Amino acid sequence: MKRVFSYAALLLGALACAAPFALLILTSLMTYQQTIAYPPEWLPRPLTLENYYQAFTTSPLLRYFGNSVLVAAATVSGQLAAGAMAGFAFARLRFGGRSVLFFLILATMMVPVQVNLVPLFALVARFGWVDSYWALIVPDLAGAFGVFLFRQWFLNLPQELEDAARIDGCNPWQFFWRIALPTALPAIATLGIFQFLASWNTFMWPLIVTNSDAIRTLPVGLAAFRASMHETTNWPLLMAATSVAIVPAIFVFLALQRFFLRGLMEGAVKG
Repeated sequence: MKRVFSYAALLLGALACAAPFALLILTSLMTYQQTIAYPPEWLPRPLTLENYYQAFTTSPLLRYFGNSVLVAAATVSGQLAAGAMAGFAFARLRFGGRSVLFFLILATMMVPVQVNLVPLFALVARFGWVDSYWALIVPDLAGAFGVFLFRQWFLNLPQELEDAARIDGCNPWQFFWRIALPTALPAIATLGIFQFLASWNTFMWPLIVTNSDAIRTLPVGLAAFRASMHETTNWPLLMAATSVAIVPAIFVFLALQRFFLRGLMEGAVKG
């Protein structure tokens, strides 16, 4: 009986999570007249893809999409590279001030993002990066969470493995690149998913540092697209554009979920 209730609760939870996405897709396939009909219509009759065509032709949606892909790919690559190398150094190397430096890095996680907006914008403006890809990418190329995640992962590597590598002639860089990093695929997938979703969905910072459609990312572009509709919101058109925006996030999670779940499970066991 407990199992039945457990499965029923999981099913209800899954339906509650899936319902907004189902409504999003169904609305994007409707005509505008259907969305304002009373009583409400839940199924598109007739089913139409015209909203997707109009979303791409009446706004620079493809440009927004490309900008988001570029920014997400760059920030994920930077976070993985910086986090893996710094995490390995804090976990396996011995140097003066290591604990103090690691504490200072972790302390940055306690500072609200909003506190950094003004000084970060002032710094970006001084470099002349406003309304450029540099402003969207450089501030997110490294982060404390990635350093912490990889440090915890590399701390769990057996010391005997490192000793054997040294006997075989590996220096610290060779041990990191050839042995330690290949074992960290779950950590790589976990950080990759978190950073991709954070970069893909971020709104406030791109809104502050971008002024033109040529640089805007999808969240800001969708807001501008909505604002361009003035008094009346064309919900099917807006839902079609939003549907396009969520596809990459779903794809990335599905592609990496095996490593992501493995990382969570191994982290729980090791913790």
